[in-house]
Amino acid sequence: MSMSYTAPQDLGKYAFFRALRPFSFPVALVTCLIGILLAAQQQWIDPVEAVMVLIGGVLLQAGVNLINDHADIKLLRQQSQDGRRIEAIRRNFRVGMLCFLLAAAIGFHFVIERGLGFLLLCLLGLIGALGYTVSPINYKNRGLGVILVFWLMGVLMIAGSAVALGASISLALALHTLPVSLLVSLLLLSNELRDYETDRRDGLQTLAVKIGYQPAVRIYFGLMAAAYLVVALLMALGLLPGAFWLLLSLPLALKPVGLLQAPAGQRGPLTPATARLLLGFGVLFCVALADPWPLSV
Repeated sequence: MSMSYTAPQDLGKYAFFRALRPFSFPVALVTCLIGILLAAQQQWIDPVEAVMVLIGGVLLQAGVNLINDHADIKLLRQQSQDGRRIEAIRRNFRVGMLCFLLAAAIGFHFVIERGLGFLLLCLLGLIGALGYTVSPINYKNRGLGVILVFWLMGVLMIAGSAVALGASISLALALHTLPVSLLVSLLLLSNELRDYETDRRDGLQTLAVKIGYQPAVRIYFGLMAAAYLVVALLMALGLLPGAFWLLLSLPLALKPVGLLQAPAGQRGPLTPATARLLLGFGVLFCVALADPWPLSV
C-alpha cells in the first residue's frame, strides 16, 4: 500500500528573515541619524551615545517588524492553516519582544542621563509599537497604521533621538522631523497598496482597504508631495539652507510612481522602491543639515 506525502506548508511571509523585513531598517537609521544631527546643531554630542541611539533605533524597528503579523493568528486559525505558520508568528513575536527589551536597556541609560521627560517619550513609543498589531488596540487593522507610524516611527523617533543626546524640544526641531516622517507613512502605505487585493480578500482593514485603491493612491501622491513642500517651507524659513540637495532624490520617485497603476501581480517592487526613495531622501536630508550648499557660496 502506497502512502502519499504532503510537504510542510511554506512559512511564506512568516519566515523569520521575511518577517524581520531588513529592507525597512533604513527607516530607523535615517530617522535616528537626523535626530543625531539635530542634536549636534545644538551642542556637542558623545559619539558612543550616538551609536547607542542608532542601535536602539534598529532594535525598535526590528521589534515592530517581528510583532507585525501577530494579529494574523486569528485569521490563520479561521482558515485552518498549518500550525507551523502560527508557531512561526509566535516565535517572531518572542524575538520581537526581546528586541524591545534590549532597546529598553539602551533607553534606560538615557533616562538616567536626561530624566523622566525622556522616560515618557520611551513609554509612548513602546505602547505605540505594541499597539500596532496587538489586541485590543491593533490600529493596523483599524486603518490607522499610516497615520500613527508618522508619529511613532517618524516624529517620535527623530525627536527622541535628538532629546536622548541632550537636544531641547523647539518648533524648529519639530518642523525638521516632518519631511522624513511623511515618507515613513508613505512606506507603510506602499505596503498596503502592494497587498491591497490579498488584504481585502483576507478581511484586513488597512487604510487602503477601507477607502479603496485609487483614493489610497491619491494619498500616496499627497504624502510624497507634502514631503517636498515641507522641505521648501524649511528653506523659506531659513531652517534648511541646503534644501536643494533634496532635488537629487526626485529620480528615485519615478519607479514607485510608475508601479502604482501596475496589475496586482506586478506590484511587488513597490515597497522596496519606496524604501529606496525614503533612504535616498533621508540621506540627502542629513547632507542638507550638515552642508548648506549651494546657498552658502
